[in-house]
Amino acid sequence: MTKTIAVIAALDTKGSEAKLVCDVIVAGGCRAHVIDVGVLGEPTISADTTRADVASADDEDIAALVAAGDKSRAMAAMTRGAAVVAARLYAEGHIDGVIGLGGSAGTAIATSAMRALPIGVPKLCVSTVASGDTRAYVGTKDVTMMYSVVDIAGINRLSVRILTNAAGAIVGMVNTEPPTIADKPLLAASMFGNTTACVDRARKALEDAGYEVLVFHATGAGGQTMESLIADGFVAGVLDLTTTEWADELAGGVFSAGPTRLEAAARAGVPAVVGPGCLDMVNFGGRATVPEKYQDRNLYEWNPNVTLMRTTPEENAELGRIIAERLNLSQGPVTVLLPLKGVSQLDSEGNPYWWPEADQALYGALKANLRADIPVVEMPNNINDPEFADRAAALLLAMLKK
Repeated sequence: MTKTIAVIAALDTKGSEAKLVCDVIVAGGCRAHVIDVGVLGEPTISADTTRADVASADDEDIAALVAAGDKSRAMAAMTRGAAVVAARLYAEGHIDGVIGLGGSAGTAIATSAMRALPIGVPKLCVSTVASGDTRAYVGTKDVTMMYSVVDIAGINRLSVRILTNAAGAIVGMVNTEPPTIADKPLLAASMFGNTTACVDRARKALEDAGYEVLVFHATGAGGQTMESLIADGFVAGVLDLTTTEWADELAGGVFSAGPTRLEAAARAGVPAVVGPGCLDMVNFGGRATVPEKYQDRNLYEWNPNVTLMRTTPEENAELGRIIAERLNLSQGPVTVLLPLKGVSQLDSEGNPYWWPEADQALYGALKANLRADIPVVEMPNNINDPEFADRAAALLLAMLKK
């Protein structure tokens, strides 16, 4: 069956580039469905979904947007409308993947449409801003960002190669079928470099018991993605042993997953085993990026691009209260598992973040604020000890079998 790829671009300014991409898509054996998200100028090529259609999807009139001359309003309308259009086209079986072209505004519009599509649908955005912080554009979806190198402003010897590569890539994506794997119940697990040994061992035990385990790196986006999949009903259980993103949310680190982290499983009633993995650390970039107010703290350069900061007893007490507050929302079974000999690889005896008083402040506040019916299991281990991982897996399996 011939696959169809949506091409999202403002056809008043990116018409020649969109045509090149369409030509490559067709040469690759696919169809192109052009979505025009321009507003102010006249389109230079025709569209399958016009700018009027996109504006209408947001209950706006394109003529009114043009007459108003308000770029901010127009961009907001086209961003929302593009997401509605893309979701509708995919749901109706009209598109199999999407490619977008743009600068900052075009990227915002195109990736809004991409984020409206399910994970697994091919998504690629050629963008002038793809070499910077793309978190706002990618969100929790599998959006591929490709740096345009030069501005997307006509066809030249560099842009022709880059756009051709991008079009070829999206053709390859939509025509590639993933191998079939066994259909098993899905579990979600959170992991960080400092809890890898624990989660890897627990994951194997869960997989041996017949489950498929999706592991999410607790880098902010990882936690958000995990929460999204739980909320969408994909996950039967959660091994949330690495809740470090809350430390970044509290202290202003770079790996915050936002203030709703830990709420999805609780609200959905999904069985969960929750641990305090890596709550001993806040993440920043290179040493020079650490805020001035933290320069006298216990800092550890994990690598040239990641500097860790040890949390204090006061911060840990607040984290304990916050986590208890989220877990108290639980509508289903949840168990808290505490490692009494440290919450990370660094927080073990003889290592830089070993601070039992700080860990106890965390545990004390958590237990003091936790609902009385939520079990707390304390283990005389570091979080990465085999015994801790085995107990975590066993507790979750017991919940899942009830």
